[in-house]
Amino acid sequence: MTDLRALDLNLLVILQHLLQERSISAVARRLDLSQPAVSNALRRLRTAFGDELFVRTGQGMQPTPRAERMAGPVSEALDLLSHMVDESDEAFDPAHSTRRFRIAMTDVGEIHFMPSLMEACARVAPEVRIDSLRLQGADLQRELDAGRVDLAVGAFAELAGGVVQRMLFRQGYATLFRAGHPSARAGMSLKAFRAERHLVVSRAAPYGQVNQSLERAGVRLEAHFSVPHFAAVPYIVSTTDLLATVPQKLAASAAPHFGLQILTPPIRVPALQTNLYWHRRFQRDGGNQWLRGLIVETFADRV
Repeated sequence: MTDLRALDLNLLVILQHLLQERSISAVARRLDLSQPAVSNALRRLRTAFGDELFVRTGQGMQPTPRAERMAGPVSEALDLLSHMVDESDEAFDPAHSTRRFRIAMTDVGEIHFMPSLMEACARVAPEVRIDSLRLQGADLQRELDAGRVDLAVGAFAELAGGVVQRMLFRQGYATLFRAGHPSARAGMSLKAFRAERHLVVSRAAPYGQVNQSLERAGVRLEAHFSVPHFAAVPYIVSTTDLLATVPQKLAASAAPHFGLQILTPPIRVPALQTNLYWHRRFQRDGGNQWLRGLIVETFADRV
């Protein structure tokens, strides 16, 4: 295709949805069209671009390399056009909005961020809703690129092209133990710390440096109990004599609710930086700007 005038821009909307759904029937339902209408649009797209664009496989309609290369530019072009014709994006009104935002975060992030965000929404944006979801690496990059995730909060160093970030805070680690523990105490030596039984979070990414530090200090991880995520840690520590070393903000949040004590672990663990991430395509989106501002105001360290 050499002449943009030959292309119906409505076809790009269908192309964008096909890239997201990988299914003609799903796109038809989403756009309230018939399946033959979507199939005809795909035929016209194939003719216009001189490429199959999508090939039917056992896993659904899979995009060709040409279609995958078009995903970002098409999404960005449609977003710019949407901003041009819809002034409401720049005049986001949280008090009356019914928008649903999606934020990628870890289980630790949910514990720290979600209660305050829910409280803030109830106060200033009663009809706004927030969904948290677990995504990392290439999956998170793809969802941010496509606009299916509005923001990410955490330590996602692997995010790259098109993603903007702002630091929220830095934190260290703390060790939790139950009140009445027979031997754990603040100021305990490294030797005593090593001799205790520990609860290890085996899927600690992006907090994996704590496990590396434990091993360097002589705590053999395979000799201790483990859970895949942080969410269960306070429940287990409160009813056992296990020690668990977790991010400081999680420790501070969990300790009063579970009757736990906190000590500074006698090991060196690099501080963890938590950032706010969004795609530059939504830099000027009114709703995205509002939610970013709310998160910064509520959680960012004051400097």
